[in-house]
Amino acid sequence: MPAEDDIDAPRVAPGPDPARAYEEAVLDRRRLLFGAGFAVAAVAASRHLDVGGTSTIMSSDSATDAEDTATDGTDNVSVSEAADAGPFEPPILDPTQRLQPGQRADVVLTGGRLIDPQTGFDRVGNIALIGSTIVEISDQPIEADRTVAVDNLVVSPGFIDILSYQPNEYGEWWKVADGVTSNIGMHGLRFDANDFFQNWQAKGVPVHYGGAVHNSHVRVQLGFNNYDNAEGAGLTSIGDAVEAQVRAGYLGIHTQPEYAPGVSPTEMIDMGRIAASLGVPFCVHARFSDNQAPGVQADATTELVNVARETGCHVHVEHLNSTGGTGRMAEALAEIDAARAEGLSMSACMYPYEFWATYLKSARYVDWQEKYGLSFDDLQVLNTGQRLTADTFAEAYDANLLTAAFAIPATDIELGFQADFMMIGSDAILEPPHNNHPRATGTFARTLGVYSRDRGLVDLVDALAMMTIRPAELLGIGSSMMRRKGRLQIGADADLTVFDPATIGDRSTIEDPAQESVGVQHVFVNGVEVRSPAGTDRTLFPGTAIVPDLAT
Repeated sequence: MPAEDDIDAPRVAPGPDPARAYEEAVLDRRRLLFGAGFAVAAVAASRHLDVGGTSTIMSSDSATDAEDTATDGTDNVSVSEAADAGPFEPPILDPTQRLQPGQRADVVLTGGRLIDPQTGFDRVGNIALIGSTIVEISDQPIEADRTVAVDNLVVSPGFIDILSYQPNEYGEWWKVADGVTSNIGMHGLRFDANDFFQNWQAKGVPVHYGGAVHNSHVRVQLGFNNYDNAEGAGLTSIGDAVEAQVRAGYLGIHTQPEYAPGVSPTEMIDMGRIAASLGVPFCVHARFSDNQAPGVQADATTELVNVARETGCHVHVEHLNSTGGTGRMAEALAEIDAARAEGLSMSACMYPYEFWATYLKSARYVDWQEKYGLSFDDLQVLNTGQRLTADTFAEAYDANLLTAAFAIPATDIELGFQADFMMIGSDAILEPPHNNHPRATGTFARTLGVYSRDRGLVDLVDALAMMTIRPAELLGIGSSMMRRKGRLQIGADADLTVFDPATIGDRSTIEDPAQESVGVQHVFVNGVEVRSPAGTDRTLFPGTAIVPDLAT
């Protein structure tokens, strides 16, 4: 692995300690939340931290101003009162799609708490759909062929899983139960784009799908293993193949130098330049996940800031809580925040769990005891209750089992919720053997149930922003298809998640990850109700392929 001086990037300028500022902000927020009551505290904390309901995935300069919005004053549970007072003014994306006088809608949802995280709109009312489009949002009755009462429920834009994997005719059903309407594999898809889209268009998918070209897959196809450096013509061939895959339909570029150490800093810059030229995001599993020399996590985040600076591309840092920010989340957030203040385009995502998981034979587990300071008892094989021992590790290693490592401090997750550029991404999809991290099935309900409602670490509107408008705007950098998603607005796509804020929560565990989340009552994808209180309808496949504009 490269030493520190192999990554030629300036560090954050000296001055007041930004990491300490993040820590103090979290302490202030928690004091407010638990000392003054959730509703009042949510407003005060959002003003203090500037993490209101608007999305700010680009540089700090690109953030849009919006008024702070309060919750309803009942611990994020009641929907009897809207957050705002005054005239009912619905958010409008495309006025040409608005319901006309005398026109009937196909479906109207009545009496729900309607939340649009982009604008901060938060009112009790009715929302109407025609086909795959939201055509009206009103506090007045709306005529429709079908009426669905959603009193005491929250109606949100459908959740966008920014960091999932390819559909598999299995795991996407658990995604639906977790409120997901778009399953996007920005952690890289190991398939030729044409084959990928043709396959799933033929089979059908219940949710929208797409993802990033996987740099490592391209390298292997061209004869480079994970430890081979590419130079000259070889580097050019990788770049050409990556660009061709984006043009064939992938939404961005993914690389993972921790698992593929042969991806040099030069190759990282090359990928960033290609992403910038194509107008798509560059999504990276950072180079280091530990703090043992010769390469430490601070080097990894510095490298990513340098890529953004040198190329002008948007760099999205994947699962910052497990790579680049583990045990140093305050520092990592401060580094990204400083880069954004500089005008660089960066964002990050995380999953709301205090353990990561990967296969035991991966590069991440090389020298794992020294790198992470863990013992055998800190490792648990997924889909079992088995904590490893010195005697059982070898057998698990030979089988290359997906194994969880309890290595993420709780404060890392708490801090992550305070960043206005943070998103939620699962980094998993359930597979039939169920040797999976519970994040495959419970990520979004856990965010809303445990971290927003129960612990009060993030207010409901901001929590929803992390899983709707922020990922929509990230993917919208290169895809106009995503500019109608992640929004509860007239003219937006009719991808909706309707949930009970009092009961929503995850049930999946390491021992049994194949458990549906609870509290998600209705899920509409392209205006088709794929989930109702009776359960998920596994005969419906309304999902569409999400591709960049240059591929359409």
